[in-house]
Amino acid sequence: MPHSSPRRVVVVGAGMVGLATAWHLQEEGVEVTVLDRQGVAAGSSWGNAGWLAPALTLPLNDPAILASGMRSMLKSSSPVYVPPTADPRLVRFLVGFVRHCTPGRWRAAMEVFNRVNAHALDAFAQLDVAEATKPAEPFLAGFASESDRQVLETEFEHVREWGGTTDYELLTEDEIKKLEPTLGAGVTHGIALHGQRFINPGRYVHALADAVVARGATLRTDVVVERVDDTGAAARVVAAGGETFETDHVVVATGAWLGGLVRPHGVKAIVQAGRGYSFTVQPEVMPTNPVYFPIQRVACTPLGTPDAPAGFRVAGMMEFRKPDAALDPRRIQAIVDAARPMLTGVDWEARTDEWVGSRPCTVDGLPLIGRTRSPRVSVNGGHGMWGIALGPLSGRLLARDITGRETEPVLASFDPLR
Repeated sequence: MPHSSPRRVVVVGAGMVGLATAWHLQEEGVEVTVLDRQGVAAGSSWGNAGWLAPALTLPLNDPAILASGMRSMLKSSSPVYVPPTADPRLVRFLVGFVRHCTPGRWRAAMEVFNRVNAHALDAFAQLDVAEATKPAEPFLAGFASESDRQVLETEFEHVREWGGTTDYELLTEDEIKKLEPTLGAGVTHGIALHGQRFINPGRYVHALADAVVARGATLRTDVVVERVDDTGAAARVVAAGGETFETDHVVVATGAWLGGLVRPHGVKAIVQAGRGYSFTVQPEVMPTNPVYFPIQRVACTPLGTPDAPAGFRVAGMMEFRKPDAALDPRRIQAIVDAARPMLTGVDWEARTDEWVGSRPCTVDGLPLIGRTRSPRVSVNGGHGMWGIALGPLSGRLLARDITGRETEPVLASFDPLR
C-alpha cells in the first residue's frame, strides 16, 4: 500500500548500503542525515574484493558448503569456519542456516538473485559519483583440475535453468596463463567470464559519501546509536551520551550490528557476522582484472589503475563469529596457504593492510529490505557477501518504498518481518 513521503530521513550506517539508500532518497527530494559509529566504509565496505559480478553473486546457502561435512567447518583452515562456541544465538543461526542449505531452498533463493542480478549493474550506472566502476574483461576463475572447474560450471547451468544467464568460456592452462601471467603452477584449467565489473570498494564508497554530502546531506561519524524509537507521530534516534535526532523516518543499515536496533520493531531474523579477511600484496606482474579461485574461495582484485597501482587485494574466509572479535592471524595464514600455489611472483611475507570485516548474513541467504512493524522504521541489510554488489539496487528499492513510489515486486522477497 502506498505511503506518504517523509520530508526528513535519518540513515544509520555509512557503508555502501546506507549511503546508496541516502543517495536514492535524495533523488526523491528527501532531506537526509547519515550517522555512523566509526566512519565512512569503516566496516565490511572497505576490505572486501569489490566485485560487481552478477555471474558470481549467488546465495550463500549453497548445498556445496555442507558437502564436505560439518566437521570440516570446525577446522581453522577451512574456507567456511565455525569456531567452537557456546553462544546460543550463533547456534540458532547455524541450525537455521543448515536447514536452508538444501537444493530446493537454494533454488528458491537463486530465482530471487537472478531477478536482482539482472538490474544490479544498472543501479550503479544511476549513481553520479566521481569514482567509476571498471570493466573486468575478462574476469578469470582458476582451477587445479577439470573436476574442480565442473563444480562452477554446474552452478552456472543451474542459474540458466532457473532464469539467469552467464556469459563464459572454458580456457586451457595455456590460454588462461596467457591472459594472466601471475597465475601459478596450481592453475591448470580456467573460465573466462564476460560482462562483469569491479571497483576499489573503499575508494568508491568514500566517493559516494562525498556525492551524498555535496547534494546536501548531513554526515556525522563517531555517533553510536543506542536506540531507534517510533514516537507515534515521528521517529527518534537516540545516541550514546543522550544526543537525539528527531526525524520522520529512520533507515537502519548497520550491517552485522543491525539486529539490536530493529528487533524492538518486530524484526526477528538473526543477522550473523560472516567475517571475511583480506590483505594486500605486490605481485611482480600486476593483474589488470579480478581473479577467483572458487574451490579455495579466494578472491583477488587489483585496487589501482595502470598509472597508479595500489596493490593486489587477496580476500577470503567466511568465519561465523561475533562481529567485534579481534583479527585471527590463522585466517590470514589459511588464505596465504590456499593462494600460494595458485599465484606466482608474490612475496607473501610482504603483505600489508591485513583486515577483517563482518558481513551480515541471514539464514536464508536473502537480505532484509523494507519496513519493520513500525511504519517509520525501515531496514536495509543482511546482504552477506554482496552488500557492495547489491547495495545501490537495494537503496533504490527501499527509497521508492519509503517515499510511496510504486515498488518492484521482488521487494516482497526481502520482507524484514518474514
